[in-house]
Amino acid sequence: MITALAVLVILLMLCSLALHVFGLPANWLILALAAGWKLYQPEAMSWDFIIILGAIAFVGEVLEFAAQYFGGKKYGATGRGNIGAFIGAIGGAILGAPFFFGLGALPGALLGSFGGCLILELSHGRNFEEAKHSAWGAFWGKAFGMAIKISLGVWMFALSIPKIWPA
Repeated sequence: MITALAVLVILLMLCSLALHVFGLPANWLILALAAGWKLYQPEAMSWDFIIILGAIAFVGEVLEFAAQYFGGKKYGATGRGNIGAFIGAIGGAILGAPFFFGLGALPGALLGSFGGCLILELSHGRNFEEAKHSAWGAFWGKAFGMAIKISLGVWMFALSIPKIWPA
């Protein structure tokens, strides 16, 4: 019975990694599943391990945010342009989610980041070429940040498997 439950939890963790594509908090779901397993099987892992997973999930969020911010800054985005990129990424993910069976959230977030930065840079009085250059920085920063966050989620999953699998 315990093996079947372990397989189920591991499969749920694996499936939760796919939530990154939809812009949903996959790393936090992996953390919740690991904490649930800790409550069910207290000897399987320590609370320190759960805290480490929580720290990894938090670092993923911070690095995704920072990558988009510094990507925009590197390409010349102003503070206003970066705010537009963040708002645009959220809006783009929401608007893109209904397309391609939910997979549209990923390109929606990337395009929203580009569009939000572009619009606010233009409204700040910058010419189109400068605004477009800044928007590309926000786009690539968001893409890099998402890659980092997904990689950390895979790491959390890989760390959890030996703790969950019955010895």
